[in-house]
Amino acid sequence: MSKEERKEWSPVIVAFLCNWCSYAGADLAGTGRMQYPPTIRVIRVPCSGRVNPLYIVKALAEGADGVMISGCHPGDCHYLTGNMYARRRFNVLKHLLRLSGFHPDRVQFTWVSASEGNRFAEAVTEVTDIIKKLGPNPMGGDISEV
Repeated sequence: MSKEERKEWSPVIVAFLCNWCSYAGADLAGTGRMQYPPTIRVIRVPCSGRVNPLYIVKALAEGADGVMISGCHPGDCHYLTGNMYARRRFNVLKHLLRLSGFHPDRVQFTWVSASEGNRFAEAVTEVTDIIKKLGPNPMGGDISEV
C-alpha cells in the first residue's frame, strides 16, 4: 500500500464497550460533540469481562482492522471483578494473537468511566492511530459493509 493510499484508507475497528461505563462515556462524548475518528463499530456488552476472546478473533478473521475493548476502571466494575477477568484474558490473548499471525497491537484495551467522554474520544483517536500505522488487516475478509 502506497503512502497516498494509506492516508485515504480508514480502518474499521470493532469496539466492545461496557454498558455501565465505557458506553456511557461514548454517549457523553457524542452529546458533548467531542471530535473523534468515525472508525469504530460499537458493540454494547454488559461488562468487559463478558467479552469472549473468540469474539475478538472472529472480528479480526472477518476483516476488522482492529478491536478495542473498553471497560470500567479497576475497582469500579458494576459486577465487582469483571474488568479484572477481562484484563487477564486480554494479556493471554495478546500472546495467542502473535502465535496466530495477527499483530498483537491490533487489539487494544482501555479504561473509560461514564464521566470521561473526553477520555473516550482520546482512546478512539489513539487506537485509530495505532491501527493506521499497522495498515489494513492482511488476514481478514471484507467487513466494510458492517
